Amino acid sequence: MKKLSLIILLCLSVLHLSAEDGYELWLRYRPVNDPALLKEYKKITSAVRILGNTPTDTAIRNEMLAALPTMLQTNIPVNTPAAPSLLIGTLDQINRQIDLPVIHNTNDEGFIISNATIKGRKVTIITGKTPIGVLYGTFQFIRMLQTNQSVTDLPVVSSPKVQLRLLNHWDNLTRYVERGYAGISIWNWHLLPAFLDPRYTDYARLNASVGINGVVLNNVNANADILTAPYLEKVAALAKVFRPYGIKVYLSARFSAPIEIGHLSTADPLNDSVKLWWKNKANEIYSQIPDFGGFLVKANSEGQPGPQAYGRNHADGANLLADAVAPHNGIVIWRAFVYDPEANDRFKQAYDEFKPLDGRFHSNVLVQVKNGPIDFQPREPFSPLFGAMPNTPLMLEVQLTQEYLGQASHLVYEAPLFKEVLDADTYAKGKNSQISKIIDGSLYDHKISGIAAVSNIGNEQNWTMHPFAAANWYAIGRLSWDHSLSSESIASSWIKQTFGNDKDIQTPILNMMMSSREAVVNYMTPLGLHHLMGNGHHYGPAPWSNNLPREDWNPVYYHRADKFGLGFNRTSTGTNALVQYQPAVQQQWADSNTCSDQYLLWFHHVSWSHRLSSGLNLWETLCKKYTDGVSAVKDMQQTWQSLKEKIDGERFERVAMLLAIQHTEAQWWRNACLLYFQTFSGQPFPSNFEKPDHTLEYYQQLKFRYAPGN
Repeated sequence: MKKLSLIILLCLSVLHLSAEDGYELWLRYRPVNDPALLKEYKKITSAVRILGNTPTDTAIRNEMLAALPTMLQTNIPVNTPAAPSLLIGTLDQINRQIDLPVIHNTNDEGFIISNATIKGRKVTIITGKTPIGVLYGTFQFIRMLQTNQSVTDLPVVSSPKVQLRLLNHWDNLTRYVERGYAGISIWNWHLLPAFLDPRYTDYARLNASVGINGVVLNNVNANADILTAPYLEKVAALAKVFRPYGIKVYLSARFSAPIEIGHLSTADPLNDSVKLWWKNKANEIYSQIPDFGGFLVKANSEGQPGPQAYGRNHADGANLLADAVAPHNGIVIWRAFVYDPEANDRFKQAYDEFKPLDGRFHSNVLVQVKNGPIDFQPREPFSPLFGAMPNTPLMLEVQLTQEYLGQASHLVYEAPLFKEVLDADTYAKGKNSQISKIIDGSLYDHKISGIAAVSNIGNEQNWTMHPFAAANWYAIGRLSWDHSLSSESIASSWIKQTFGNDKDIQTPILNMMMSSREAVVNYMTPLGLHHLMGNGHHYGPAPWSNNLPREDWNPVYYHRADKFGLGFNRTSTGTNALVQYQPAVQQQWADSNTCSDQYLLWFHHVSWSHRLSSGLNLWETLCKKYTDGVSAVKDMQQTWQSLKEKIDGERFERVAMLLAIQHTEAQWWRNACLLYFQTFSGQPFPSNFEKPDHTLEYYQQLKFRYAPGN
């Protein structure tokens, strides 16, 4: 008996320590432990029939065979002669079998999961107008099983609200990812097209499971070589892998490509030879990739070539490429990320350049606008362009790579940031003119719409290095499909799919995730501070930095600390950037006494003695916010430690180590920033404040020559 008990304990120990490297992410198919649900699921899947034989149907079949036998711990008959209990196929295919009543209309990517009766027998149906819609329905069905939902409460009817749901990979042909925050590229260009890593198929599965339908393969700081014949052959190989999963490939195009690889003397968008070159290049691409999505372009920004070199504007440049891809139903996505060292406020330039061009872009052009007017800061007011271009489809751009959010070592669930932007009211057509309605096309009845996210995916075994960073990839897919979803519901689904349905882990992890974004805002850039990160690499605090040649590359440009106070005056007495918003939005932020604490220092230079809504002055509030941020990370550490017996060892230890780094760096942020700002405020730290463990000079002399981003 003693020996048997020892064996049982050893077995339990092995089970507990069983390593999970995180590769499966949210497509982690584990046995269903709820007896009642298991019985229900087995009954519904007792005989599965998948109609059709396209590559997408094969993908559906493979996913079912990967998920169901493991989750239900039984052999699942697929396409047996028996009467089906689960019937999967397009509406046309199913209507040949039964007369399925019209439940709801869906678009071509939408799906329906419903019940029907065949010869007196109840059958569950997964269907849609196209095989891709059926694939999305299949992933939703599997998600319901993964998250312990009953599949008897039907129908489930869903169509994506946004047409283009893209990941932008800032990956270079050298396999180094722009700025290094996402590690090394997953695209092994050297071995393509002959070697197709199975990881590419899993990448497609993961994207399709959350509704992502497009991938820009290369960096917006583009290399023209991607448009040459050898690389197009490699791109075509990836497109073939992705196609069954409904994913189109797009390429970042270098505007000067006609010169660099076409041997022309100009790239002037109004030059006939340049027009012909792009037309021929588009024909070449579509001959190899018939469903090629189109081009993404960064032009006249950060040294990238563009139409302004020839006295032309952004519309001239975008329309050149739009005309080249239009015969193939391709689109052009033209980025609005521009800023000029001569501008008196970087905040204003995208609006100043693009607002006058509203209505001048061709119908297959989207202008891609970052969520805020500066550059992916922990918190920004929404870009004023979203309320200013009614005649141009605008595409929202957000960043999954945590360039300014602690990079890949900090736990920051970004869905609250995304929702903050999507739910923001621009008042462009009066109240309830939310950004979500602009980017889904509904506010102005645009025919094309889109959301793009800068990818945080590299070649790490677990894809995103930090296990929780995968939640941001998951979240942007779910929100691009349905921006009405809440951050909490998305997080809850991700937790269940990633860590399981143990109720004892749901609430603690959800609390960690939902508090994490505000924590990073507090310990990095509270009260509307922004761009305090180290010059070049953007790693760690450096509010004192002022050594780069362009004024707007330096943190001191943004916080403007002096003996009087702190913050950037963008009201009518300052740069007047606030006037770029609709009057109702201006009113929210125009008065420093009524402006929300979140955006106070974005729009106002206020005195150190300025009283905030809490009754504390500016200096006291800064001290409190920075301290709250550090405390929140400490709380996350304690919560995670409490789950040690419920999380597999490998993932537990990885997160625990990263949280330790995050806590140390949160303290660093608090100490360095407050010591620096204290030199201006002249005020003492509050009596209950944890005093910094080093001097300001110590923090100022820290160097990070090889940090990602250099």
